[in-house]
Amino acid sequence: MVQHVVPANDSTESAPPPWSWSAVADLIRLRNQSGTWLLMLPSLWALVLANQGRPPLWLVAIFALGAFVMRSLGVVFNDLADRNFDRHVARTSTRPLAAGRLLPRQALLVALGLALLAAGLVSTLNWLTILLSPIALFLAAVYPFCKRWIHIPQAVLGIAFGWGTIMAWSASRGTIAPAAWCLFAATTCWAIAYDTIYALQDREDDRRIGVKSSALLFGTAVPAAVGVFLMGMVVCLIMAGQLSGLRMGYYVVLMLLAGVFIWQARRLRFPVTPQDAFRMFQQHVYAGVAILIALWLGTLDTSL
Repeated sequence: MVQHVVPANDSTESAPPPWSWSAVADLIRLRNQSGTWLLMLPSLWALVLANQGRPPLWLVAIFALGAFVMRSLGVVFNDLADRNFDRHVARTSTRPLAAGRLLPRQALLVALGLALLAAGLVSTLNWLTILLSPIALFLAAVYPFCKRWIHIPQAVLGIAFGWGTIMAWSASRGTIAPAAWCLFAATTCWAIAYDTIYALQDREDDRRIGVKSSALLFGTAVPAAVGVFLMGMVVCLIMAGQLSGLRMGYYVVLMLLAGVFIWQARRLRFPVTPQDAFRMFQQHVYAGVAILIALWLGTLDTSL
């Protein structure tokens, strides 16, 4: 007797995975908010400096929530662009798109929701800030592809993060002063430095699969390059302080931070494990908070 075997239904194999809030949380890095802090803090610097240490609470809330939304949108764009690369990198192989827990069209729906939320937040601000906002969206969308095109994609990340200082200043004053551009330049230098440290985690994988990064570009000169960009950040912050008439306490904090930055650059001269690199990267959140406190104290002193 011939037994007929019913072929498997291919539609079940191609069906999208069910929506999982756990997968969406992993997609937007909900459990790791270091990136949100590093995006938010420069905007808060600008809010404090532009408002003489007394930024309106509603603006602080808008830019804090905006940082969370835009960082989440940025990592969704990043994972969509890099899902084929991520499968071949140990640290990123378990990300939802790389592991097949979400499909690209599902991630696009998440991105659309985040973009609409960001647009709603921006709509509460003045017209200059609204006009500046498409640049932020463009930078978030283009950055993930820069590692295919340029050897220092971290510079584009720095510009994207620094753009928050410009928007925060314009939201506060309706104009963009030279001090805002100093904060923008400081943030750009800062991001190049800390993201180069972060990229040390994947340096060998990036070399193997052909992804560009500043960690590969600088090679053995990573310690010197990180030190130069961190000192460039300090110089730009000093210029912002001079333009804004801040008092000595602000500069004391900057000098202490410069000592920490020099220590980091010297530490990079020795072998660094991925865990070491990630811890050094996370230390920059505390550095950003220290700068925020220093700016507030500096502007407070000027009002006494």
